[in-house]
Amino acid sequence: MLITLTGDTMLSRPLRAFTEPEYLRLAQWLRDADVSFTNLETTVRRHDEGWAVRTMGTPMSTDPALLAELPWLGVDIVSCANNHATDYGAEGVLATMRHLQSQGIPFAGIGENLARAAAPAYVESKAGRLGLVAATSFLPPDGRAAHQRPDSPGRPGVNPIEFQRKFRVPREDLALIRRMDQALGLRAERTRRMKEFFSAAEVGHDNEEELKFAGISFGAADGYGIDMQPSRLDVEQVLRSIREARSQADYVVFSYHYHELWPSGEAGDTVEIDRPATFVEDVARAAIDAGADVVAGHGPHLTMGIEIHRGKPILYSLGNFIFHNESIDMLPAESYARFGLDHSARPSEFFDARTDHDRKGFPAAREYWESYAAQCSFDGDRLSGLTLLPVDMGFGKRRSQRGRPQQATGDVAQHIVQRLQRLSRRYGTRLEYDGASGLVRVSLDVCAADSP
Repeated sequence: MLITLTGDTMLSRPLRAFTEPEYLRLAQWLRDADVSFTNLETTVRRHDEGWAVRTMGTPMSTDPALLAELPWLGVDIVSCANNHATDYGAEGVLATMRHLQSQGIPFAGIGENLARAAAPAYVESKAGRLGLVAATSFLPPDGRAAHQRPDSPGRPGVNPIEFQRKFRVPREDLALIRRMDQALGLRAERTRRMKEFFSAAEVGHDNEEELKFAGISFGAADGYGIDMQPSRLDVEQVLRSIREARSQADYVVFSYHYHELWPSGEAGDTVEIDRPATFVEDVARAAIDAGADVVAGHGPHLTMGIEIHRGKPILYSLGNFIFHNESIDMLPAESYARFGLDHSARPSEFFDARTDHDRKGFPAAREYWESYAAQCSFDGDRLSGLTLLPVDMGFGKRRSQRGRPQQATGDVAQHIVQRLQRLSRRYGTRLEYDGASGLVRVSLDVCAADSP
């Protein structure tokens, strides 16, 4: 089995018109695989399907007619478990499902209820059957799908891995926060809530060691730190789905979308943070332990390191793949209002204001426009090869030209490889770049990691 994996696909424009050799070479790479995967990070809808929810990001929307571009490119199966799947609410989720089904594109990670969102999707190939389980830990509060009951339908949404964040502070600081809590009347408010409609878990802890203040959990410690703990029930559901896919398919991919990175008080920019949050690494390894053959991570819009765990690859983030998030043709009024733009403003004015004319945000950092595609070769259950193709999405080009992937060459390829080598070193993974072929070989003989 030859599986090709790519990162975030934010599709808003056709793909077929272009003939650059580097572009066609990348497309052929996907088509030559037995199964190719991408994370479809958008809502597929007509303009009359769904209403935009309030978001600080780009309310992504893809015309259903563009879905045919994905099979043309070589994509066989997609994940939809990501924060943009719910940009147009439950109606948008259902619209995405309808349009993917009408195109015959298998998908995982969204559903009309939680059981369906968590269920594996399958694709058949001449080399065997592949199962896909998809989940996201970055989602809006109302984005998670909900279970149905015998007397009540569920709610459409994504398959979630929610997590709790706790700030560890010295005891004297916790005592100060507790005094603020009491002086501001928040403790009395919690007491009133306990007598009304809220459960103890919703109100939050309040004891000598823990306190929930203004919606933030604090815990006593010897120093400062941040703990992030995933929901045990959500993780168990994901692992059950992986085990189900393992019993029904020859190969299993776990698609994990997240934005949570290693807490850093020193990084001046997101691109300087070099690893996922610890719980992301823990969930990825647990997925391999449960039967996944590969973990395809994505979400930060940046590449992250590669780990070989029990002989199977964890691609912590494949980065972007198709990055058309600046060429959507309609935005809600709230998006314009965030930047003081009135009803006469157009999408280009919104993007200019948001990026200060490409001087900040995604257009200002090359790392968002440089990524890779990965090919995993399996001989039976054994991973026999892992090859990477550096991908260039056109950093520095005009908005009309950037966002479409091509095989990276020259200095761009070198920059991509050097970043991956540096970020993979902590996991004991070695990468070798062949400048002649433009491919990167990942050593499957793992050495001792520096600081896992």
